[in-house]
Amino acid sequence: MAHASFAGLRVLSLESRRAKEIEKLIRTYGGEPFVVPAMREVSLDSNAPVLEFASQLIAGKIDVVIFLTGVGVRGLVDIVTAAGNRDAFLKALGSVRIISRGPKPEAALREIGIKPLAIAPEPNTWRELIALMDKTFGSELGKLRIAVQEYGASNPELLAALSERCSSVLKVPVYKWELPENLQPLRETVHGIAHAQVDIILFTTAVQVIHLMMVAQEMNSVPDLMRGLRHIAVISIGPTTTLELQHYGIQPDFEPSRPKLGFLVNEAAQYAGQVLEQKRELASAIGYDLLPTEFPPEPQTTEPAPKRPVRRVAESTPTMAGFTDGLSSFEFLHEISRRIASADPLHAVLDHIVGFVTGMIPCDSCFIYILQTEKFSEKDADKAGKKLADKLVLRASSNPHADIVDQLDLSVGQGITGWVAEHREPVAISSKASEDPRFKPFKNLPEDTFEAILSTPILCANKIVGVINLQHRLSYEHKASEVQLLSTIGFLVGAEIERARLESENVQLADRLETRKTVERAKGILQRDLGLSESESYMLMQRESRQRRRSMREIAEALLLGDELKKLKA
Repeated sequence: MAHASFAGLRVLSLESRRAKEIEKLIRTYGGEPFVVPAMREVSLDSNAPVLEFASQLIAGKIDVVIFLTGVGVRGLVDIVTAAGNRDAFLKALGSVRIISRGPKPEAALREIGIKPLAIAPEPNTWRELIALMDKTFGSELGKLRIAVQEYGASNPELLAALSERCSSVLKVPVYKWELPENLQPLRETVHGIAHAQVDIILFTTAVQVIHLMMVAQEMNSVPDLMRGLRHIAVISIGPTTTLELQHYGIQPDFEPSRPKLGFLVNEAAQYAGQVLEQKRELASAIGYDLLPTEFPPEPQTTEPAPKRPVRRVAESTPTMAGFTDGLSSFEFLHEISRRIASADPLHAVLDHIVGFVTGMIPCDSCFIYILQTEKFSEKDADKAGKKLADKLVLRASSNPHADIVDQLDLSVGQGITGWVAEHREPVAISSKASEDPRFKPFKNLPEDTFEAILSTPILCANKIVGVINLQHRLSYEHKASEVQLLSTIGFLVGAEIERARLESENVQLADRLETRKTVERAKGILQRDLGLSESESYMLMQRESRQRRRSMREIAEALLLGDELKKLKA
């Protein structure tokens, strides 16, 4: 057997439940692990299906129970236990025939003292399970009432095969699969694959494939992802995951000899390096270069090739190869709405938006400018000829700019950003942005040297709220869909930004008012105790503020506290 070593190659895994274990394995075999969870198991909104199953089982209306996952076994028992029916349920479960899809459900069943009648052999797909049912029950199968504890969603092939053979089939969903709450790591993973920033990718379940494709499609990056995969060794843990990869036109380079995590990592360490070298030589020979170069020309055909639908995981829908559901068009709206619905302060809202935008559209920097109306003093107003002035203030940045965020500002109409605010229209420049006649440089802003820019207005009630800027170091031709997407984000977040801005201003106004009240009370104490005039009291506090490097409010609060202590002592 060849010595198993990744030899420093970068290995990506989308594993969730066993993330720490696979990271340790990759590192043990000399690889650089990148583990980005692509899914999470969450409880169902209602436990009614589980409780209905338990009721039918206790009533003797179920003949055979098929358990597909160990997590499902434990979750099912926990739900029944919480309902107060544990003893009756376990007694009924012990009286029916149990089929386990593999060793994991078997181990979970043994924990509660249940021994399966039969266990499906590797690779533990629905085909092995159906073959086991035929072999175990034979002609009796047509009279049996079957219950199936499901994965995070239904398996249509398994249910169809059982329905053809059995008297009845009851689905028992226990949990469901959803995307991670924070999608940013997955979006960065799509970018990384598109640029071949990893060498090997390990898929351990079909759901990882589905969720990765969902995120890629939301980012309009499916072609880039597919191109990047031509430069990466793609390893599938078994037939079910392979079928899902093939559905999207991704041919895995190999499967391990056994569909187990240990075998997967060991055999990937042995053979993936050789596969990777051959694959990259082939991609180079064919002309599939990495980003940012263009795709090789596609062959001309009389009819456009049909697009493969990207499928999603949802409660009680197919989860393995053969999905019928299409990608929900509301995933994008749900994600951005969730980000801004928490009523966070202004900077938190803006940080959410920056993170979301940079995940959806590849860029080297993202700035958000917010419109601020500045009120002049009477003296300054005479000089300026007006009492109000609108300016755009840099409030958020994807790159660290602590020195200029909340400090850098420009007038409406000034620079590309100001032009977008003034005309409320997007601007997309693919190269030499600094040569555009609308461009205005800032000496302390490195992004001014970037080649490409996409700038769109943020609107609320048809009024300008701010501007979102995306910039690229190299030339970048923005797709129409990217311009439309960023404009849509500007429409969606405008009201929330305006709410957060007004709330922030109200807090600041309330704070200034409270400071003024505190200072006035402190001045009164000085006037009373030291016999000073109002102006003398204020000047004394101001001097103490400078010398002690404390705010006027802190000095005033100290005076008030001292006065309270005097009263208490008296």
